[in-house]
Amino acid sequence: MSTSNSDSSLDAIAIIGMACRFPGANTPREFWANLCAGLETITHFRNEELLASGVAPALLDHPDYVKARGCVEHADCFDAGFFGMSPREAEMLDPQHRIFLECAWEALEDGGVDPERVDGSVAVFAGVGMNVYLLRNVLPRADLATGGDFYEIMLGNDKDFVSTRVSYKLNLTGPSVSLNTACSTSLVNVHQASQCLLNYQCDLAIAGGATLLNPPAAGYLYQEGGICSPDGHCRPFDALARGTVPSSGAGAVLLKRLGEAQRDGDRIYAVIHGSAINNDGANKVGFTAPSVEGQRAVIADAMAMAEVD
Repeated sequence: MSTSNSDSSLDAIAIIGMACRFPGANTPREFWANLCAGLETITHFRNEELLASGVAPALLDHPDYVKARGCVEHADCFDAGFFGMSPREAEMLDPQHRIFLECAWEALEDGGVDPERVDGSVAVFAGVGMNVYLLRNVLPRADLATGGDFYEIMLGNDKDFVSTRVSYKLNLTGPSVSLNTACSTSLVNVHQASQCLLNYQCDLAIAGGATLLNPPAAGYLYQEGGICSPDGHCRPFDALARGTVPSSGAGAVLLKRLGEAQRDGDRIYAVIHGSAINNDGANKVGFTAPSVEGQRAVIADAMAMAEVD
């Protein structure tokens, strides 16, 4: 995403609300405080915690097994009644859907928008990670996975329904699109939501995503040349950086056309003046390795859209 000092508000998007669940931070304010303080919020597990979580004992002594992960607090908690759900419905619902629904509500609240009184349509663009909860927690239970509950399980666990569930529960009538592009999912959703606003297909838009790793307490096997860190520490923009650490998280932003946000006196966190997406095809080392040329091209496109030198 790019920003500029242009006074034009016709093709710019304002971020007027935010919500998140990140390791060590349940709000954007807490996340910012952690960044300013230089805090590392990765959890490093004891063997007893890993065993209790179901990790195979043989892994604990493996020289390449890294006992670290980024965990979201209270990911197992959900106020079902607040969203008009029964406890059983919530129990069968993918926790990634639950946490994004909460973030969507909080982003609206942070932006001062009451979904029951909003003037105009609100779009939702969101995506979630692989649903391991379905495999580990729902399908093994005969009382949940048999009989007439299968249809409800499908509705509560398929990636296709994360956005439409938010629209249904919060009574939002704009476009509702569940979109997944792996690691770029949330930013691509922001781009698509921005385009929806610029094309006047909605008046507000919620965009973001969620991933909850299951089980929460688990490590990973380090592989030379892979994307994961060999020691469970993530060092972005550092000469010592050697990889990332698998983590849970969720985030949502509330978007509005800049001119209308200025007109309505909304609190504006930031302005998106331009964005772009592309794909680098086969011109790269491997399927998961982006090419320099592809990244350079999409950055140039975004800067051109934003009219940034």
